Amino acid sequence: MNRQDIENKVKDFLIDDLEIEEEKIVPGALLKEDIGIDSLDFVDIVVIVEKNFGFKIKPEEMAGVKTIDDFYNYIDDRINK
Repeated sequence: MNRQDIENKVKDFLIDDLEIEEEKIVPGALLKEDIGIDSLDFVDIVVIVEKNFGFKIKPEEMAGVKTIDDFYNYIDDRINK
C-alpha cells in the first residue's frame, strides 16, 4: 500500500467514523489539540486501524505520534517494513 492510499484511508475513517471536519485533517495538525481526538477516540482508532490495515496499535509506539503526519508515518512504517 502506498502513502497516498494510507492517507486516503485515514482521512476517510477520521471523517466517517470519528466525524472530524475534513478541513482540520492536514499533515501538521495536532491530533489532540487541533483535531480534538481524545482517549475514547483513540480506542476507536485502534479498532479501525486493525480492521483497515491489519495490525494492532501498540500504545507505547503511539507515544511519539502527535500530528496527522506522524500518524501517517506510523502506519506507513508498520505496513511497509
